Amino acid sequence: MTDRPTLAVVGATGAVGTVLLQILSQHADIWGEIRLVSSPRTAGRKLTVRGEQSEVLALTEDVFDDVDIAVFDVPDEVAAHWAPLAAGKGAVVVDNSGAFRADPEVPLVVPEINPHAARVRPRGILAGPDCTTLSMIVAVGALHAEFGLRELLVSTYQAVSDAGRSGIDTLRAQLELVAGSELGTTPGDVRRAVGEHTGPFPEPVALNVVPWAGTLSEDGWTSQEMRIREESRKVLSLPTLPVTATCVRVPVLTTHSLTVHARFENTVTVDRAREILATAPGVVLFDNPEAGEFPTPADVVGTDPTWVGRVRRSLDDPTALELFVCGDNLRKGAALNAAQIAELVAEDLIGR
Repeated sequence: MTDRPTLAVVGATGAVGTVLLQILSQHADIWGEIRLVSSPRTAGRKLTVRGEQSEVLALTEDVFDDVDIAVFDVPDEVAAHWAPLAAGKGAVVVDNSGAFRADPEVPLVVPEINPHAARVRPRGILAGPDCTTLSMIVAVGALHAEFGLRELLVSTYQAVSDAGRSGIDTLRAQLELVAGSELGTTPGDVRRAVGEHTGPFPEPVALNVVPWAGTLSEDGWTSQEMRIREESRKVLSLPTLPVTATCVRVPVLTTHSLTVHARFENTVTVDRAREILATAPGVVLFDNPEAGEFPTPADVVGTDPTWVGRVRRSLDDPTALELFVCGDNLRKGAALNAAQIAELVAEDLIGR
């Protein structure tokens, strides 16, 4: 293939789709046609990509005619139906949903860690990890390459935007309900003020943290916690890696944070860990607590890298490191990773 490939963006009108169009406009332009696709409900809109307006097409089989690569950012059930159809028409699918992440015939790709995985696609489909996994896995992967990871314990502080626009709207509405009040001082006062305005969350998020993300899985774990476990194992090619996660929702619009306890094969040093993180692609080391410098969602939002701070060796285990990481869940956590995978595939197709 010598011509520039045609790209379809399925879910172009959604929160992640909007960010993806921005990224496509900012990155080197390797694409021929960029075809914007959405549900019939939002088809017909005009969106700007690469400085030009394009009309959004309705999702049909015909929309994938002559498409080389199709990026999907749609609900799981939509991806499960349409991604195989697009692949059957000859497109390489890059899927952001959870529909194919556990499929042994679908590589789970993080270009900074396993770019080679994008070249083997027996079903014509590539997947990216969940936004929470992506918010920390680039930094963890860099450390693993040097030290050899043997256990991972994480607690997440997850922004509401990974629940989509309804998550953002719910937090904004709750903040209006509690703003300027004396709420948060007696049991249940925030809950009563919020009332039924909990949106996609089981509890109020404003003035609160909620130790739950996802749906109920086995033995009290959530689906989000199990995803972090399985996706970390798959991306790092460590199928038996012990991984424990506790997911917590916090009143932040965009950008996930995590505390990471990582145990390695041998003794580690903070100085060497800092060297690795400072030079790892896709990672920014921002770690000077004496000067009040460490990552926070308010500073990281809208940026591409994984930001790492609070790098410490465990007090009781010389083989373990403690980290605090932040990553924009709509950028590297979704749109950017998909764009990077699509660019890897495009390079492969152009080189043929």
